Amino acid sequence: MYNTILFDLDGTLTDSGEGIINSIKYALRKMGVEPPDDTVLKNFIGPPLSVSFREYCNFDSVQTEKAIAYYREYFSEKGIFENRVYDGIPAVLESLKSKNYTLIVATSKPEVYAGRILEHFDIAKYFDITAGSTLTEERNSKSKILEYAFKTANITDKSKAVLIGDRKHDIIGAHELGIKCIGVLYGYGTKDELTEYGADYLLDTVKDIEDFFNKGV
Repeated sequence: MYNTILFDLDGTLTDSGEGIINSIKYALRKMGVEPPDDTVLKNFIGPPLSVSFREYCNFDSVQTEKAIAYYREYFSEKGIFENRVYDGIPAVLESLKSKNYTLIVATSKPEVYAGRILEHFDIAKYFDITAGSTLTEERNSKSKILEYAFKTANITDKSKAVLIGDRKHDIIGAHELGIKCIGVLYGYGTKDELTEYGADYLLDTVKDIEDFFNKGV
């Protein structure tokens, strides 16, 4: 049924919470704002920063732009590698690649950072393309990133593609492009969130990803 698998990065391939949260705290303190509890800051993991700073900090566009600049000061030097690949991910990617699936990373993280992370953890070799956001606002939604990924990969038949992600933004973006979305429950989204936004499939563990595709889905 599927021949192309797109993976979100944060909360799907890697557990990036520590670096993202530390970068947000740094940015907020530079803005003169005391950071909220980590349970609130975890909501920043996955969606575009421009959305999260507006939604959770009530920042206007000018404040948001400044906060993102501060965030990147910390993230580009330290936060980027305060991160780890989820256990079992390399083995799953190896298995899928051996079955000739086209594997693509589609992340809201700036593409320049995503590439560094994949290389650092030695999993870039499994992916045909890494598609991320830009450091500006031109690819600022999941649907735009997915559209860019398909264009870059010269994929015109999207019916055989599926996105794997852990947040509502993954589901929304996938459905806007007319593709299915697998929600993974080991990431940062809850079962309620993924169900509410209409994930087409729900998987509990990393190993379940391999099992799902082994069924010939």
